[in-house]
Amino acid sequence: MKVYILNNGWMEGDEKIISAMNAKNDPELKEDKPVSTKWERIPIYAVLIDHPQGKIVYDLGCHPESMKGYWPEHLTTITRYCSEPQHNFGHQLALAGTKPSEINTIVLSHFHPDHTGSLYLFPHADVYAPRKDFEYALSQVHLSADPAKHGPYVKATVEVPIKQYHLVDEDIELIPGVELINVPGHTSGLLGMVVHLEKEGTLIFPQDAVNDRKNYGPPAQAKGMLSDPEAYIQSIEKVRQLANKYNAKVMFPHDWEFFQTMKTAPDYYA
Repeated sequence: MKVYILNNGWMEGDEKIISAMNAKNDPELKEDKPVSTKWERIPIYAVLIDHPQGKIVYDLGCHPESMKGYWPEHLTTITRYCSEPQHNFGHQLALAGTKPSEINTIVLSHFHPDHTGSLYLFPHADVYAPRKDFEYALSQVHLSADPAKHGPYVKATVEVPIKQYHLVDEDIELIPGVELINVPGHTSGLLGMVVHLEKEGTLIFPQDAVNDRKNYGPPAQAKGMLSDPEAYIQSIEKVRQLANKYNAKVMFPHDWEFFQTMKTAPDYYA
C-alpha cells in the first residue's frame, strides 16, 4: 500500500475564520487587505491510497473555478483559493501514475468546498461520507435559493451526480489497513482516516477535526468554525488516543509549516 499526498494549492483568509488562533502575520498575504486584519495561508491537499484492493481518494480539494464563479460571492470575500497549473487535480493524480477513471472509491471527510471540489471528476465512484454532514449540507443548500444563506456549502458540489453515496455513522474498516473514524465538532459529522502502513507505521488524517498543531496541543484548543465546540475537543482527544495507541503520525490538514515537511506526489508513504 502506498499513500500519496496530492497538492491542490492553498487558501488564504482571515485567521478568525480559518483557525481563530494567533497565526503569524505573513506580509505577503497583506497586500490589498485591511491592515487591521490578520491573514493566514493554509495548504489544500487530498490523499490517494494505492491499495492492493483498489485505489481510494480521500477528500478532493477545491474546484478549479472556485474564484471564477463556482463559489458564491460570500465565500470568495472571506477566503481566497490560490493555485498554479501543477496543482490541478488530474495532474496531481498523474504524478502518482493514476487516472480519475481508475478511482472507484471516494471518501469525503465533510462537505465544505475545500474538501469536495473535484467530485465532478468521479461520477462513476462510490462515495463514503458522514451522514450528519451530508444531510445538513443538503438541507442548507435547499432551504433557500439564496447562496448567501447556504453557509460554507456550495450547492453545485453537493448536487454533483455520483454512482452511490454510502453514509457512515460509526467507525469502520473500509478495507484492510484503512479505517474511517467519526470525529465531529468542526461539522456535525466528519470522517477522519487511519492508514496502517508496512514500513512507515500508522498515519492519521483527521482533516478539520484537528486543523493544525496549535489546536492539537496539548492542551487541545478550539478553532473558529465549529458546529459543536465540546465535540470538537473530544474529537481531538480521540485522535490523540489513537496516535498514542499506534505510535502514529498525525497529518494535519491546514498547517502551512507542517505541510512543508510532508512527502508530496510523486513521492509517497509506504
